[in-house]
Amino acid sequence: MNVLNLLFTKDGLICQIVKNKNILEEKSYFVTEETPANLIDQKLDEVLLKQRYDEIHVISAFNHFTLMPEGFSEHDAGFDLIAFNAPTDREKEELMLSINKKFNIQFYYTFPKNYYKKIKELAVPVHFNFSGEKFLSAINNKTNKEIHINLYHNQCEFFAIDNKKIILYNNLDVNSEVDFLYFVMFTLSKIGFGINETSFYAYGETTENETFISELQKFVKNLKIVFDNIPNKNFILN
Repeated sequence: MNVLNLLFTKDGLICQIVKNKNILEEKSYFVTEETPANLIDQKLDEVLLKQRYDEIHVISAFNHFTLMPEGFSEHDAGFDLIAFNAPTDREKEELMLSINKKFNIQFYYTFPKNYYKKIKELAVPVHFNFSGEKFLSAINNKTNKEIHINLYHNQCEFFAIDNKKIILYNNLDVNSEVDFLYFVMFTLSKIGFGINETSFYAYGETTENETFISELQKFVKNLKIVFDNIPNKNFILN
């Protein structure tokens, strides 16, 4: 079985081609000042036409989302709820839903319609999910107060968990590792998590964001690198 895994981030696309659970190829593309503005569109077209796929898995890490308790059924309010956190465009975005039964919560999120249509037009089974739900599903919750941080390229998402309850989730688009640190520490102060009583767990692009990790270590006592992305081994895609 040929499976295509796609991870969309703030300014990038990670593509992974898997055959019978063996990763044949994994490539990352990021928009910079030197690349064409439509780089992601081009690369998505290329990978979709590259070969015949039996199944496609799509993970969105765009920060257009809202978090609700499981069972919330007023789906028509999804766009309005997301608009409290980020601007939305009903003409250009598809409203999506991901449910996490482990913690009894659900995510409404939007996904660009042009990408959605390109992927669906292949007429193969497609599974869409939100990065926050996939991240949460991979967390092993052990202690009382925990901060779980998943690092991307110019982006991070994190959960604050207390006694197996989600206190906060956020997904940040930032260009500085110092900003990562500021947002995480600011969050701690607002939700009443003491530095010494909180366990921190980091995942994803921990090597790429080593400044953030080293600075965080100066402030916190309990920090564990759970998963460090290496070639052909991406935390969210694997």
